[in-house]
Order: sequence, then C-alpha cells, then structure tokens
Amino acid sequence: MPTLDRQDDVFILDLGDGENRFHPDWLAAVNAALDEVEKAEGPRALVTAATGKFYSNGLDLEWLFANADQHQDYVISVHALFARMLSLPVVTVAALQGHTFAAGAMFSLAHDSRVMRADRGYWCLPEAEINIPFTPGMSALIQARLTPQIAHEAMTTARRYGGHDALAAAIVDRAVDEDEVRLTAVEIARGQVAKAGPTLGTIKARMYAPALEALREKDTPLG
Repeated sequence: MPTLDRQDDVFILDLGDGENRFHPDWLAAVNAALDEVEKAEGPRALVTAATGKFYSNGLDLEWLFANADQHQDYVISVHALFARMLSLPVVTVAALQGHTFAAGAMFSLAHDSRVMRADRGYWCLPEAEINIPFTPGMSALIQARLTPQIAHEAMTTARRYGGHDALAAAIVDRAVDEDEVRLTAVEIARGQVAKAGPTLGTIKARMYAPALEALREKDTPLG
C-alpha cells in the first residue's frame, strides 16, 4: 500500500512494491497522502515513486470485473485522482523506476515532471491492444500533456516507450540510471518547493481547464 515520507521540504509518496493497480483501497491511501501534502504549510513539493518492477499497471481490472455494479463510481474516482494531481497546488514529480502502463501512465502525465529509468521498463498506453477505449477525460488528459503527434502514436499504436524513446518524445523530462531515478526526482522537486500555494494551483487549474472539466464529468463510462 502507498506510504508517505518527507525529506525536508519534499514529500515522497511510495505507491507500493507490487503492480500498484488502482484498487479502491489504494486510491483511498493515495488521496489520504495528498490530503496531508495539501494541508502542510510552507515550501513543499511532491515526488511519487514505487519499489520494484512496476511504477503502476493502472486500473485494477480484476476488481472492476468482480464489482461491475460499482463501475461508474470507480471510473469517477480514478478521474478524480487524475484531476487532483493535475491541479495540485505543489510541484509534482513522478519517479518512474519500472513499468508505467495504462492508467498508471496517465497518472504520471498528471504530474508536472517525470523521471524515468533509462535502461529498463516501459511507458505505455495499451488500450488499443486490450480493447478498452479511453474515456473522454482520459483522452483529454493525455492530449493536454503530450504533443499531438506523440499522443496519436501512443494512443493508437500502444507503443512501448523505453526511457530514451520516452525522453525523445518528451513523455518524460529525464532518463537516468536506475539508482538515480528517485534521487533526480527529489532534486527537481527540491528546486521548486517555493512554488507551493494557491497561485500555483490556480495556474494549473486555468492551464488545464478543458482536461479538468472532462475528468470531472460524471457520465464517463469505461468501454
């Protein structure tokens, strides 16, 4: 389960050491951590990271198929997390030490910056291969954060981007050695702690207003 730590002015949210899929309990833990970050006072920034082979494999499809009656509420909760991260009033950096797939990749795009391991691991939007269409909110988020050409390629081909390819496509901001991923993310975050506050939140909210509106739409079926 996700755990929150703090190194001086940088909060570090470790998403877990498994596939870190978006189970409702996982979502609740992440939101509780974000509550703590938002309520803190003074300079601060946030790094999300993980331990092991995965950063996040996205939606918990096993739970979703077993709880089909909660489908709509589940999608709304995932969209709410994306919207919250996209407009969080602190600088956010995702440290992608492992595979970052589907909703996990979208979650990474909701951060201000991304640092990825250069030699192993993939960033991928596999929806075209697994026959699950992007919701309007998901599409809006991806298209707000990637260039039109890269968004088109990533969404329609399910290409798996390694660290160097992701950097070349501007999906991530840095591609570094494995032992440098989290350290680099923290370094970036530490340089931006003074930006935290309502003004930053307002800038993000206005910058990404169309995507946020789509993510907050309540009638958002998956598939």
